[in-house]
Amino acid sequence: MRAARWDGSHLRVADVPVPEPGPGEVLIEVRAVGVNQLERQVMAGAPLGPGVLLPRTVGLDPAGVVVACGPGVPDRVGARVAVKPNVPCGECAACTAGREADCPAQTVVGIHRDGGAAEYVAVPSRVAFDVGALPFTRAAAAVHSVPIALHMIRRSGRGLPQKVLVTGAAGALGCAAVQVAAALGAEVTAGALEGEPVGELPGLGASEVITYPREGAGEALEKALDGRPPGLVLDATGSGELISAALRGVAWAGSVVVAAALPGSAVEIDTRAFYTRRVTLYGCAAADYADVRDGLDLVARGLVRPPVAAELPLAEIGAAFEMAGRRDHLGKVMLVTKEDGTCP
Repeated sequence: MRAARWDGSHLRVADVPVPEPGPGEVLIEVRAVGVNQLERQVMAGAPLGPGVLLPRTVGLDPAGVVVACGPGVPDRVGARVAVKPNVPCGECAACTAGREADCPAQTVVGIHRDGGAAEYVAVPSRVAFDVGALPFTRAAAAVHSVPIALHMIRRSGRGLPQKVLVTGAAGALGCAAVQVAAALGAEVTAGALEGEPVGELPGLGASEVITYPREGAGEALEKALDGRPPGLVLDATGSGELISAALRGVAWAGSVVVAAALPGSAVEIDTRAFYTRRVTLYGCAAADYADVRDGLDLVARGLVRPPVAAELPLAEIGAAFEMAGRRDHLGKVMLVTKEDGTCP
């Protein structure tokens, strides 16, 4: 089969054997898979983690059709599925409590095991979620970012406040956070860098769009929030400057949830203001199984529709990654291996 392989210095499409599904696994004929920032960060030198071997087939979030089941898996052949990229261990205290996002031993499809930028991929059956009649491109565009956006909102356990700010709203996760928060009833302010494409954000549910310059972004954000603080800030930038500004600008007893990181970016906290104003800072890097089910349900019901910037064939993976690194489009870049056969 054809697969996009990263060897530590080059990304190329090569011929490799079709994987065999092991115990508890399913084999999926891939129809679509997204291009994600995590892969780009890894290719730029971010640590892969222990036990990772190269070359590796990339592709975090494939969607397709189950064509075979490994030992111990009930028959799922023919099921239309999308893959949750983070694979929990299933045995630790967090997993047994239904908090799979907090599993300390989780691995990532396309990083720690071969991914779905290929004609076929084998994954644990428990992370292959049924998507029904959803088009594969839409399912793949949703299965990673929408559940994480939902988990960010649920992280504090305090419910959804009336006012929510999303920073990094022009990215895939930011777009998902805007849509999910709006679908759940919040008044959403979308924040983005000056020059990023923000014209579609009101149509995704943003009641207001604010932009900030690359230099002095934190100061500009804090000024924009003066007198009308949000109760919850969802940060999809990983910018220490913006996160620091959010901590200063969030409402009394508000929460800031961070689901991204920039290399060498540090957060500054005024500790007295932090504790006297009862502010809480959360980190979020995955989703629970419940978030995946509920997030895909929002998409199936048409309440959330992740934008897709482009659909490219697997052979053009280099162009897909180059496009994903630019800030001139809204929505996710997708690789399509076969025609979906459903409406777009």
